[in-house]
Amino acid sequence: MIGWLDLASGASGDMLLAALLDAGVPVADLEDRIAAVAPEHIVLRHEQVHRGAVAARRTVVDVTTSTTHRGLSDVIRLIEAADLPADLRDHAVAVFTSLAEAEGSVHGVQPDQVHFHEVGALDAIADIIGVCAGFVALGLTEVHAGPVALGGGSVSTDHGRLSVPPPAVVALLRGRPTVGGPVDAELCTPTGAALLRHWVTHWGFQPAMRVVSTGVGAGGRDFVGYSNVVRLLVGEPVERHPTSTAVVIEANVDDLDPRIWPYVVQRLLAAGAADAWLTPIVMKKGRSAHTISVLVGWDRLDDVRRLILTETTAIGLRLHDVDKYALEREFAVVNVSGETVRVKIARLDGHVVNVQPEYEDVVAAATRLGWPVKRMLAAAHSAAADWWTLGD
Repeated sequence: MIGWLDLASGASGDMLLAALLDAGVPVADLEDRIAAVAPEHIVLRHEQVHRGAVAARRTVVDVTTSTTHRGLSDVIRLIEAADLPADLRDHAVAVFTSLAEAEGSVHGVQPDQVHFHEVGALDAIADIIGVCAGFVALGLTEVHAGPVALGGGSVSTDHGRLSVPPPAVVALLRGRPTVGGPVDAELCTPTGAALLRHWVTHWGFQPAMRVVSTGVGAGGRDFVGYSNVVRLLVGEPVERHPTSTAVVIEANVDDLDPRIWPYVVQRLLAAGAADAWLTPIVMKKGRSAHTISVLVGWDRLDDVRRLILTETTAIGLRLHDVDKYALEREFAVVNVSGETVRVKIARLDGHVVNVQPEYEDVVAAATRLGWPVKRMLAAAHSAAADWWTLGD
């Protein structure tokens, strides 16, 4: 089973917790896991609400008043002493550790010196233990997610008012796709960011899947004209390309130093692309640009897609399913004045329809002999002439 998170309204611990419960995780299971760790009384309260036009589950964490300040080591001791499955303990410790590291880096202190409500509070324990227990219960092999909406404006914290997104959220989601807005409010909390950082394995569009359950978790605020929810789709993965044999990836790029393009094309071919080419174009406002197009099999799609996004200035890609028809082909070797040149031979229904010397071999042989490349190319074609008669 796999999952996909719609994070167009950001994420908080209680929103993720509600979405998991709404998707079918038993409430009692999560309550037992939380109670095993919590040093003080915690109650999960559930209600059905509407956020905008969407019906959603709201989970409220009710905790006792506590003045105890806990640091990372205190929380880890609570987790390790609890009667929990080993994998759940590992997940929870990892989330709390990343949260403390992010807050520590923001304030210039070591993670274990961080003492503030996000790390030590009972509601954070409930959110992190509950969400980790929920994901473990679902047994998802992959968790995909769309870009995280962060909100805007400012938020009040123990350290005063901070601009949204708060520094800890920025640190936790560095390298992940995020977007500001669509409202002036904090949409992604540090706890939510730490959970996403740990659990999301793939970022992007919803993968091809057969959905079997859906969970909708509500945020605490109901914005006018906007649904403040996290959606979780749970389902079975399916093949995305039932009929096509390959895909063409394209991007229009207008701000890359053109000297980089030959290197990019070379890297794409080395990464497994069947072909890669550039097309000069004119974009809006008369800007000169190039379209990079790459033909690649589905098995190498992820590698090629990542390479385009890291080696060029493209921030979005177009994908087109295609069917690829290729002729039968083989390689032969011809000898020209003691130099060997490979020749590619293509057949249609067993008949040779193309004989072409490999250009890199032609150039290398011409260089060694001190010949013009055009002479070596002509000689290689002449040496390969007999291949045209095969299959006739």
